[in-house]
Parts: sequence; structure tokens; C-alpha cells
Amino acid sequence: MKAIARSYVWWPGIDAAVEEIAKGCTACAQVQAALAKAPLHPWAFPDRPWQRLHLDFCGPMFNRTFLVVVDAHSKWPEVFSFASTPTASQLILALRTIFGRFGLPEEIVSDNGSQFTSHEFKNFCEHSGIKQRFTAPYHPATNGEAERFVRSFKEGLKPFSSKDWETNIQRFLSDYRTTPHSTTNRTPSELLLGRTVRGTPQPGDGLPGDAYLALGQPGDGRPGDGRPGDGLTWRRPTRRHLLVI
Repeated sequence: MKAIARSYVWWPGIDAAVEEIAKGCTACAQVQAALAKAPLHPWAFPDRPWQRLHLDFCGPMFNRTFLVVVDAHSKWPEVFSFASTPTASQLILALRTIFGRFGLPEEIVSDNGSQFTSHEFKNFCEHSGIKQRFTAPYHPATNGEAERFVRSFKEGLKPFSSKDWETNIQRFLSDYRTTPHSTTNRTPSELLLGRTVRGTPQPGDGLPGDAYLALGQPGDGRPGDGRPGDGLTWRRPTRRHLLVI
């Protein structure tokens, strides 16, 4: 367009003038290529556990709203449920629960929700010596730590019904905390607590009855119960781990 204009007339600044006209052209805006997305700047990996926490809301699920808290170093998650979107006071009370257990973090990362930007929550962070950091509005990917867990949380609870959702959530959290994370190759409990906590027993954990024969169960009186000459081998099921992303 600018080249065509210059073939007929020229003056200093003609290119800028043509660009201004094109910006106001509706037809030009409809056919122009989409702007390239700016690359996301990744968060620095914290030096120690519980240094930076990422917060986000999830739901509604099971007619509840959930607060998700993820430690950026260990990937340890905490989940709180609310009957509706929590107020700043309810949010502070939930955070006091885990802060009393694990201590105060140095930073909290969240979106610009009204609970996080409220005067009450800001005072809570200031008095606790916690630095607030906010993600870019309308860009949830900038809080990727919490977003990834929210995705795993939703996928992990899909197979369950809403009848016993509280128990299923705790089972999911237990499995997540005792499963090696793909980023660290270590379990969240190991990095945060210094040990891998004992989770729900799974086949292959060495409990009685784990091992079984290829044909028949041991002691059932059929071929394959471990009698000499059977020629069968003992097999042990492989423990299934969560896919933690």
C-alpha cells in the first residue's frame, strides 16, 4: 500500500500517514494476520520450599468453589472448599491454617480477584511480611503453577461422583503428594517435609497378597497354586502413578 502511494506522490512522512489510514480501515483489520503472542517469562525456580505460593480459584465443582494453593518449589498442593466464592476474611482464615502448619511464605502470586486486591487482604500480607505479586489480567497462563494443578485436579476428580467428593479429594491429594513430579523428579512431600509420606497402599507395595500366580490364586486348589512342577512364575502388579504435569 505504501509503495503504491509513493508511486503517485511523495512527501516526508508519507509512510506514517498511510499507516494511520490503514489502522482505521475496518476491512484491513478483518484480513490482517493475528499478532504474534508475546513469549511468557517463566517464574524463577525458588531456592527453598514454601518461599513462593501460587493461588487460584477452581470451580464450581460439586456445587463448591475451591481455593488452590501450590508451593512453587516442592509442588505441594493445598485445597480448600467453600460453599460459594469466598470473601477476603474467609480466604485469610484458610491461609492462616496452612501458614500455622508450614510457616509464612515470602511471596504470594495470584490474579487480580477482588479478594486478593481487597484492603483487608493487603493488610494481612503486609503485617505478615508477605509480598504480593499479581498476574497479568486476562492471562491465566502467567500463573501457570496454579493453572497446571487446577487442570490435574479437575482431571483427577472426573471419574468420581459428587456423592463422596470430600473423601475423593483427600485421596487425590494424598496420591499427588506422594507421586514424583515431572519437573523435580521427586515427590512434593519429600521436598517439603524431607520425607515421602505413606500414601494409600497400592498393588505392588509389598503387602500380603500382592504377589499372584499367572494362573490361579495361591492356595485355591487349582493348577497354579504354587505346587512343584507347575512351571508358573509369580507376578507382581505394577503400581500405577498419577500423571503429574
